[in-house]
Amino acid sequence: MPEGDTIFRTARNLGRALVGKPVTGFRSTFPWLMRFNDDTPLCGQTIDRVEARGKWLLMHFSGGGILASHLLMNGRWHIYRLGERWQLARIHMRIVIENREYQAVGFRVPVARMHTAQSLQRDLRVAREENDLLRVEFDAGAALERLIARRSDAVADALLNQSVLAGVGNVFKSEICFVCGLHPFRAIRTLTRDQAATMIACAQKLLSANVLEDSGDTIVTYRSQQRRTTHASDPGASLWVYGRAGEPCRHCGESIRRRIQGADARVTFWCPRCQPMPNGSDVDG
Repeated sequence: MPEGDTIFRTARNLGRALVGKPVTGFRSTFPWLMRFNDDTPLCGQTIDRVEARGKWLLMHFSGGGILASHLLMNGRWHIYRLGERWQLARIHMRIVIENREYQAVGFRVPVARMHTAQSLQRDLRVAREENDLLRVEFDAGAALERLIARRSDAVADALLNQSVLAGVGNVFKSEICFVCGLHPFRAIRTLTRDQAATMIACAQKLLSANVLEDSGDTIVTYRSQQRRTTHASDPGASLWVYGRAGEPCRHCGESIRRRIQGADARVTFWCPRCQPMPNGSDVDG
């Protein structure tokens, strides 16, 4: 599922294929995107940059338009050389952007809209630049203040709050809590400042480890990358707890638990022995 690491890698690859090259074709199944293109043709413009903002992907066109897309659970962007066969059926196509070399195809993209710089700033759904864990300018100190201000939030809920830390999704949420030894249902107010700071540093480390450059200037097309939080070489042991309900903890052997959490009913995984509640009690899984 797309989280901050996936969006970062996607933006990097799209940038290599699209930035600085005149757009020769644009089409979409979204009427509002085609209406924007009718009023302000994108063909002939260039894409100045492609940016990852937490879970949002932003394409900045030279005419001032900004295409913002969110992949939610099943959306994805592929890159193809002209004439190359698509790996998914055309019925799943939502957006196509072409230049003389490449096609960028958004498949099953559920959310897409055109912004100006001003409207993007007003859209509270899109994460602020300074909140993005993978941005070089990320301010961990400011993030710490945002995090500890969420006193009543459960730790895992706070990690998913994109106005606190942009880029953490459901997989990393559970993995960060495990690596830090924190029960995902304990309240933020029960953390010390050092624990909260360590959690932020862990989030940066785990996401960053999954976007390491490994292809030079090569444009990766439709291939995906397996997310990894452990140091195991076995692909089947790439995660500590996520998706492993009922299986033994890789550290202590205790059975991993699973529970639906938060207003959005997101699933959470944890080890009750490695991640005890502060008072020694536990939450039934």
